[in-house]
Amino acid sequence: MAELHTVGVVGAGTMGAGIAQVAAAAGHPVLLFDALPGLAEKAKTRLADALEKLVGKGRLTAAGRNALLARIQPCTEISALAPARLVIEAIIEDLAAKQNLFRQLESLVAADAILATNTSSLSVSAIAAGLARPARFAGMHFFNPAPLMPLVEVIAGTGTAPGVLDTLAATARAWGKTPVRAKDSPGFIVNRGARPFYNEGLRFLEERGADAATIDSLLRAAGFRMGPLELIDLVGLDISLAVSRSIAAACPGEVRYQPSRLVEEHVAAGQLGRKTGRGFYDYAAGAKAVRSVMPPCAPPKHVAVHGHLGPAHTLPEIWEAHGVEVALVDVPPGEAWLEVDGVRAALTDGRAAHERAAEDGLPWVVFDLALDYDACPHLALASSDASSLAAQKVAGLFQLGGRAVSLVPDLPGLLVARTLAMLMNESADLVARGVATAGDVDLAMMQGLNFPGGPLGWADRVGARYAVTLLDHLATTYGERYRACASLRRHAEHGGKFHE
Repeated sequence: MAELHTVGVVGAGTMGAGIAQVAAAAGHPVLLFDALPGLAEKAKTRLADALEKLVGKGRLTAAGRNALLARIQPCTEISALAPARLVIEAIIEDLAAKQNLFRQLESLVAADAILATNTSSLSVSAIAAGLARPARFAGMHFFNPAPLMPLVEVIAGTGTAPGVLDTLAATARAWGKTPVRAKDSPGFIVNRGARPFYNEGLRFLEERGADAATIDSLLRAAGFRMGPLELIDLVGLDISLAVSRSIAAACPGEVRYQPSRLVEEHVAAGQLGRKTGRGFYDYAAGAKAVRSVMPPCAPPKHVAVHGHLGPAHTLPEIWEAHGVEVALVDVPPGEAWLEVDGVRAALTDGRAAHERAAEDGLPWVVFDLALDYDACPHLALASSDASSLAAQKVAGLFQLGGRAVSLVPDLPGLLVARTLAMLMNESADLVARGVATAGDVDLAMMQGLNFPGGPLGWADRVGARYAVTLLDHLATTYGERYRACASLRRHAEHGGKFHE
């Protein structure tokens, strides 16, 4: 929409009001309608209060505030949306309700007007079913809060005309957003691609690998802005569960999408996260969750590094910088470990420490993956030695530089490594299925979820071979959930890159 045509927004809740603000800020006249009487007016009043605060902080002029508000017109009747050239729906996630709404809108607006749904989990093609002009219908999925989040997923239904997608992408760009294109599929890019981030943290909690505070700390240490459990609490466990159920229903037989039992239990108990004061955390006054970390351990004076440590290859240089004498020992290709005072340690490859110990009769410690070991402030270890003496010898090495170390139960793949591997796997599958390009998948995950990088960029950097090896070992223990997709396996075998 190169010209400043009128934009209609249906739904005056948080998301709809945010979309209306974005369109008005870009100069469009906006017609805001909600079926609940008075809600559109209340949304404009709330927006006026929010903008007043921005004026007070000097981030918006009074004239700019007045002009933006003047462009938003609350409507009491849906028929008032007739002049709109683009109508964006942001109502309840109910298929029948959306279908009924768009049938009404189609009869009101001009034949060349574009209709768009902000659905986060329903099929765009299914919503368009029954429309006389499905070519003019598409998904335009904003992220909450819409005025602040840069990403917009532009989704093609089976009948969407290519020119409509071009127009929506150009419109999003003109509104200061970053558009990515996706084919209609369960969860689109972000909600489906992000499932492993939530699900692996939930799985680790279910397996009693660590408490919520430790899990979130370990993933924040990997570069994520928030951990999975605190993020679910922020979004709302009920909303997270609804998305999980929608994707699982649309992908029958795919066990990796099955909703978490823990989330279902919390929702059943009315513990929905921050909005109810209780979720995975207690938000009562004075409540504080503390992560579990090991006390300081004496660092070793010597460490022998056998072979190339792969994604952990920067560690010897880090240790030498802290005064540890590092001896490099050649071993056959594919083998890699380090030895500290008779204890062997290695980056997790999906096998538990006790499995490694059973192979040679020596105590073993496995440590988790980090994207940047030098900057990583918190790392997990697991030991085959129930007394933890072996872990203490290795922990002193990893605590150098002030890093916190958590000793967790001896679970295959630990936490960060299997989370990242599953993110790589899901993203590779999205590309293989034609849902989006590798560039758009990575961009969506970074812009839509504030990930510290794109999963396919990680695959290129860490190595698809490492990810597949880890997933194969996890699949041996856990089964189908960790099956590596054909695309990731192909890149592992041939050494190809997702980003050439």
